[in-house]
Amino acid sequence: ATLFMATSAHALDEEAAKALAKKNDCTKCHAVDKTKKGPAFKKVAEKYRGRADAEEKILLNITTGPKVKLEDGSEENHKIIDTKDPAEIKNLIEWILSR
Repeated sequence: ATLFMATSAHALDEEAAKALAKKNDCTKCHAVDKTKKGPAFKKVAEKYRGRADAEEKILLNITTGPKVKLEDGSEENHKIIDTKDPAEIKNLIEWILSR
C-alpha cells in the first residue's frame, strides 16, 4: 500500500467516480464488465493497459466529444462529461483504467 501511495498523489475515490459516471449517463452505453452500446470499462482498461497515453486518450473522448465507433459498427459523437473539475475527471479516468 505504501508504494501505491507514493506513486499517486491521491487515493482513487470509487464512489465519486461511479456517481459522476451515473450522473453523466456513461452507463447508458458502458457497463463495467459487459459490452453494451459501447465497450465495457474493463475492455477499455485492457486496451490502454501499459500505454503512456491512456489517460490522455480517455480524456479526449470524454471532454471533446469525438466520433466513436459503437459495438454495432455505427458511429456517433461521444458524450462530453458535464464537469470542469480536473480532479473529478482524473478520478473518473483512473477508475475506468482500474477496472
